[in-house]
Amino acid sequence: MLPPLVDTHVHLNFDVFTPDLAEIAQHWRDAGVVALVHSCVEPSEFTAIQAIAQQFPEVYFAVGLHPLDAAQWQPDYQSHIHELARSDSKVVAIGEMGLDFFKADNIETQTRVFWSQLEIAQALDLPVIIHCRDAAATMRDLLEKFWQTQGAVRGVMHCWGGTPEETQWFLDLGFYISFSGTVTFKNAHGIKAAAQIVPVDRLLIETDCPFLAPVPKRGEKRNEPSYVQYVAQHVSELRNISVMDLGQQTTQNAAKLFGLAIREQIYV
Repeated sequence: MLPPLVDTHVHLNFDVFTPDLAEIAQHWRDAGVVALVHSCVEPSEFTAIQAIAQQFPEVYFAVGLHPLDAAQWQPDYQSHIHELARSDSKVVAIGEMGLDFFKADNIETQTRVFWSQLEIAQALDLPVIIHCRDAAATMRDLLEKFWQTQGAVRGVMHCWGGTPEETQWFLDLGFYISFSGTVTFKNAHGIKAAAQIVPVDRLLIETDCPFLAPVPKRGEKRNEPSYVQYVAQHVSELRNISVMDLGQQTTQNAAKLFGLAIREQIYV
């Protein structure tokens, strides 16, 4: 029997999936994936992602602007993302959003765009999907400032690659932590250690497909949602629990954070 799994971060609208998306969907169903959260890099993707969510009932999605695209931000983007998020009940988050100081150094722009999207999420009572690369300390400080001046926000640190110390910063702020295929990589010692300290009720898994295929699929050019089973297996081994328990708990966590309808279907 396969455990129920939720892939909490996918990019199925990319061209690499266009030829065989229906087949890919059958793969994830065969692997026990009961729900997926489709992330958004920029608002212009909304229509394409919405069509995928309409085609596959188990796909939910987000809307937002990725930090590496922060320079595209226009004065009307805040209201535009707000209205898009309100326009479809399958929108379950704002994002992906955040900070990336590995590939870009426009810190002020990224910070301003990130803050604006936090405001949208708070106004709509939606969680945020946060991308954070080489920016953990700045991210922590920004989130703490937002809490102090605007109030609480909830969400997930996606495709987490931080140290255990950095992980604890975001756990203390109430965030969920999601691990991708990087946790299966041989030399990812810090990520593996982080996966062992996250409380069981704050743990999520993802593929971030089509990127970062996990071991034993790492050599493949295209990651896909069905491969979240390998992330689940590896994290369960790190935590010394069964993959069934890991799958059930992370599915429950995803349902709680994102308000997914699968909660009633699985846990009755």
